[in-house]
Amino acid sequence: MKTTWIIAKRELNSYFDSLTAYIVLILFLGFSGLFTWILGNDIFMVGQASLRSFFGVAYWTLFIFIPALTMRLIAEENRSGTIELLLTKPVTDRQLVGGKFLAALLLVIIALAFTLPYVITVASIGNLDQGAVFCGYLGLILLSAVYISIGLYASSVTSNQIVAFLIAIFIGLFFQIIFDMLARTFNGVTGQVFNFLSVSTHFESMSRGVIDTKDLIYFLSLMILALKMAEDSLAKRNA
Repeated sequence: MKTTWIIAKRELNSYFDSLTAYIVLILFLGFSGLFTWILGNDIFMVGQASLRSFFGVAYWTLFIFIPALTMRLIAEENRSGTIELLLTKPVTDRQLVGGKFLAALLLVIIALAFTLPYVITVASIGNLDQGAVFCGYLGLILLSAVYISIGLYASSVTSNQIVAFLIAIFIGLFFQIIFDMLARTFNGVTGQVFNFLSVSTHFESMSRGVIDTKDLIYFLSLMILALKMAEDSLAKRNA
């Protein structure tokens, strides 16, 4: 765990040293703020103390931003050859993947923390459902964990950052859009399976303030599967 944390701190520092973190924070806050308060449903006009519009905007914003955040994590190491040097040290593939995953997740959590003034502002309108807010933020963190894991896998199979970005987006599209479309197309068991595979099914449930065991299992299972695939990919490339 100590090695994983050391790698995480190294990666998190590299985000801030290269201005990547600042760019991500500014763009995320800019997009989420713009569409939450101006271009989306005007919260002040509606007069309802709810952050559902913000969660809806963040749901799509993170889908695009996270692949851009993760595309360099392993692909750049592969391109520069530093991955071989790193793995000659007493560092396992799991520790490397875990450290890079933790760094990206911490950056996303920092970005979400900067939106807490939204909570304060909306709470001033009326009686804000704190349970729904907590569940919504938890849903965004779990969603981010899944897409970071997918992004890490995409970054582990190539040395080209753009290719890693496109692979992550392509895989993410199935969970973000395609499975939901298929669920609406098919009936019966097939439709239910596609509906369960859709990220929106589980995220929307949490954004309404409902924490269901099946939603937690869904997010955690996808995260663990993608991280394991990234670890196996690294093991094959360095065999």
